[in-house]
Amino acid sequence: MTLTDTFEKVKDASVELALLNPDTINKILETVADRAVAQTEAILEANAKDLSRMDEANPMYDRLKLTKERIEGIAGDTRKVATLPSPLGKILKQSTLPNGLELKRISVPFGVIGIVYEARPNVTFDVFALCLKAGSACILKGGKDADDSNRTIVALIKSVLKDFGINENAIELLPATHEATGELLHANGYVDLVIPRGSKRLINFVRQEASVPVIETGAGVCHAYFDKDGDVEKGARIINNAKTRRVSVCNALDCTIIHADRIGDLPAICAPLKESNVLIYADEPAMAVLSGNYPAELLRPSTEESYGTEFQAYTMAIKTVATANEAMMHIRKFGSGHSECIITENRETANRFLTMVDAACVYHNAPTSFTDGAQFGLGAEIGISTQKLHARGPMALEEITTYKWIIEGNGQVRPK
Repeated sequence: MTLTDTFEKVKDASVELALLNPDTINKILETVADRAVAQTEAILEANAKDLSRMDEANPMYDRLKLTKERIEGIAGDTRKVATLPSPLGKILKQSTLPNGLELKRISVPFGVIGIVYEARPNVTFDVFALCLKAGSACILKGGKDADDSNRTIVALIKSVLKDFGINENAIELLPATHEATGELLHANGYVDLVIPRGSKRLINFVRQEASVPVIETGAGVCHAYFDKDGDVEKGARIINNAKTRRVSVCNALDCTIIHADRIGDLPAICAPLKESNVLIYADEPAMAVLSGNYPAELLRPSTEESYGTEFQAYTMAIKTVATANEAMMHIRKFGSGHSECIITENRETANRFLTMVDAACVYHNAPTSFTDGAQFGLGAEIGISTQKLHARGPMALEEITTYKWIIEGNGQVRPK
């Protein structure tokens, strides 16, 4: 049995969505948010079943876990999307040709957007909210780890669509099987775009396997460079927040790079990390100054494998460099193009770093933990793109629309 019938139904529903007015869309989103809060107990009950099948030591456990507070936050993000202006029907470019033809380029929905994701039930809400607001239907392919949570959430959303007389096929959750992933990635003619969210392995698989268009949301190997002109207090605060705020997310810090002239400040910079029992893989200069100043059981010598790793845990690498250029070379070699940070009071050095570092988001004196659609004022996000084609960084409403040209004429014909 194939999923072609499901794909056809979602495609048909996407056409109907194009006829919805913005007020109706906003009311649907507000109702979904209200119902999520009202049905918190049922959602948490389903989530508990998923959590019972996962080891708490698994880095994905925190992403999988829902709480009353997290559900309230998700509902808040959904309401935020409802308040945003519609991204559709915007005139992006307009001109009149010498022959009198009037050209307009306007924003339009993609149509059907497929999302392949792992243990992140919050994504189910976020994707629906953004896709609906952007006029697209969505096909979700979640992982088996979050299947109970996802099915409960999708049932909730479908109940709201039914109450509004909207085609329930505007959102569909596929079976949590590898076969379903394969069918989605080859649903040419039905699916207009696929966005993977998850591990590097998942993203690579989708990119290599898909025959439908893909926007890559890459793994987050994030760095913070503490420059020779960095402020210690700022550095300690920024690095601690970037590393420990939430270790399982893609904007979490994986490597601190420090200028050799400031290696003596490393114990003070790393001091706040002790409270979270952060394990540090340090190179030789860093190891020399941290020994005796950082818990021995949390200190390990670094290896080549320590760099370029997305730890998704209370773990961080440290690299010592002689110049800012060397720091940027390290990032170029080991970064993933997600989020990078420089801590310095030298404006010239900061500007050079901001210009030369090739990443979707580059920070000066602020932690990478801010790379998030909601934090950027975009409402919820559908993913963080690390590629350069079409969208880059947090993707929200504008990034999940495309455009078409409208040409108005009055009988003109093209000369032979």
